[in-house]
Amino acid sequence: MTAAKRIFLIHATRIAIEPINAAFAQGWPEALRFDLWDDSLSKDASTAGGSTTALDQRIQDLAEHAFRAQADAVLFTCSAFSSAIEACQRRYHRPVLKPNEAMVQEALAKGGRIAALTTFGPAGAVIVNDFELEASGRGQAADITPILCEGALEALHAGDQARHDALIAAAAERLRGDYDVLCFAQFSMTAAQSASEAAWGGSVLTTPASAVRRLRQLLEG
Repeated sequence: MTAAKRIFLIHATRIAIEPINAAFAQGWPEALRFDLWDDSLSKDASTAGGSTTALDQRIQDLAEHAFRAQADAVLFTCSAFSSAIEACQRRYHRPVLKPNEAMVQEALAKGGRIAALTTFGPAGAVIVNDFELEASGRGQAADITPILCEGALEALHAGDQARHDALIAAAAERLRGDYDVLCFAQFSMTAAQSASEAAWGGSVLTTPASAVRRLRQLLEG
């Protein structure tokens, strides 16, 4: 019997933990998943106005811990530390995924005009950069538009999941017919998928589900 794969999930914010674990429960329940959570990372990055050399080292230390614990793969769920994650990808021979990496690949494969909904302003620039880098590597143009769902993240932090989901779905409805692909740029948005698909009139790509599919493909073939 083949041993279950050990997946370490590295978080810099609490609100990413439930969505990715739910995606694994649905898409790859056999995988063993372990959560490494240091919410001081996101708070310190916010204070510093972005990542720093010291924060990058802390991110790499978490990856090292995971692989010392026999991780088959590592998935980061916070996109604020791209340079540190890329350093981990260069260092380790086992899979290390950025939060948006798999979803970006799936969206570009669908082609056309892509809209990426966000609930956190700085995430817009990150997702555009991720799309442009991936598209450049494919020799493909990236037609990507980030769209901020104002007030949704504040609602989520206040414990109002229903308002969070409704604001995202309303944004999806406004985009109906204007784009070929709709995706969420953050793990914390996943609960709004069903309502957004109904409003949008089609499927919506989410970072957790795409990441689970990609990791399963990499580790099981």
